[in-house]
Amino acid sequence: MDNLRILVVDDEARMRKIVRDFLTAKQYIVIEASNGEEALDIVYKNKNIDLVILDVMMPKMDGWECCREIRKFSKVPIIMLTAKGEESDELLGFDLGIDDYISKPFSPKILVARIDALLHRTYKLDEVDIITAGKLEINKTSHIVKVDGKVVELSYKEFELLCYFVENKGIALSREKILNSVWNYDYFGDARTIDTHVKKIRSKLGECGEYIKTIWGMGYKFEVDE
Repeated sequence: MDNLRILVVDDEARMRKIVRDFLTAKQYIVIEASNGEEALDIVYKNKNIDLVILDVMMPKMDGWECCREIRKFSKVPIIMLTAKGEESDELLGFDLGIDDYISKPFSPKILVARIDALLHRTYKLDEVDIITAGKLEINKTSHIVKVDGKVVELSYKEFELLCYFVENKGIALSREKILNSVWNYDYFGDARTIDTHVKKIRSKLGECGEYIKTIWGMGYKFEVDE
């Protein structure tokens, strides 16, 4: 993971130092910002930022607004850090297009592990991995989804969820299993997070959205009608 650039955005210098020390120990290049406006300016001017760690509560521009502005011009992976544990905050974050969500206080080692995993999935370039299902084609290496040859824009988490469905084609998947597999072992959000993402994926995939079948009272199953 050498030379990957991570922007750490937090108004607390002590918190930035803790995160920076752990990341630099893993050979990441760390750039710091103390508020949302500064972070937005850095991401806009530096197209080589590989991941943003974004605190929610900050002066001048909070994390939500900063994320909203970044998503207008960049798909850079974003991890939100917040002292809040409200379900509504988590749902808002995913609606805005964040890729992961960690509540304070957190273990720096767990944060780094989550960063490693997210960057590995996002920037894996050593192989081309393409999966198909009906009129759907997914290039897991370049994170490109096509329906009938036309590119469909998905958020990172929508992409990850769709891949999970396709790779488990024909298998009934409970919401709990989906949360554990796609949102990882320490995510304690509500199942509505899944339903929200499925609704968006279906809408973006058009007729291919029908491949995702609802199993009432349980979860979902991906099936391609022959």
